[in-house]
Amino acid sequence: QVQLVESGGGLVQAGDSLRLSCVASGGTFSAYSMGWFRQPPGKEREFVAAFDWSGVITYNDDSAKARFTISRDNAKNTVYLQMNSLKPEDTAVYYCAAKRWKTVVRNPGDMDNWGKGTLVTVSS
Repeated sequence: QVQLVESGGGLVQAGDSLRLSCVASGGTFSAYSMGWFRQPPGKEREFVAAFDWSGVITYNDDSAKARFTISRDNAKNTVYLQMNSLKPEDTAVYYCAAKRWKTVVRNPGDMDNWGKGTLVTVSS
């Protein structure tokens, strides 16, 4: 199992940017598909973006694709989520997740390793 630790959350204003980081340890990072998920207050956890082990990148929807960028640095065992033009509806706890050799990441059930999350709050 791989251990995941997120960082980079905080309180920002609408229109600001944040970069989230997730550092993995305890596994061969390059073999893991990595994903970012979020859970808004009172709602279910939802998929944001993924960067799989083969290099395929997916986003939840066009809005995420236009404003967010997922990247990974296998040498640093780290996956990032650059978030631009943040909106109040982006307020959520953001989770990093991983699964070894996973080819399609779209749902929380696709992953089996989770970080504890980092809170992003966007004020209007």
